[in-house]
Amino acid sequence: MDGVRFPDDLVASQRAWDRAYRALAEPARRSGTTVLRRRLIRLSAQIWWHPYWSTRASGPADRVALRGQARELECGEP
Repeated sequence: MDGVRFPDDLVASQRAWDRAYRALAEPARRSGTTVLRRRLIRLSAQIWWHPYWSTRASGPADRVALRGQARELECGEP
């Protein structure tokens, strides 16, 4: 990690986005996909328009770092 500290609510939104995406990608899922797709859209907007991004100059690398940090927390890594 490059030492970027993201707000807890932003990381939580990214973690929720990852979980919803994985649930939608499950091959056995036949129902509930509309709800998951709507959730992904809502979470995508929350992440994209989070006030954190307007408080600093950020680029694509910061968004990649956010996804990495969320995945590390999801896997239980430090």
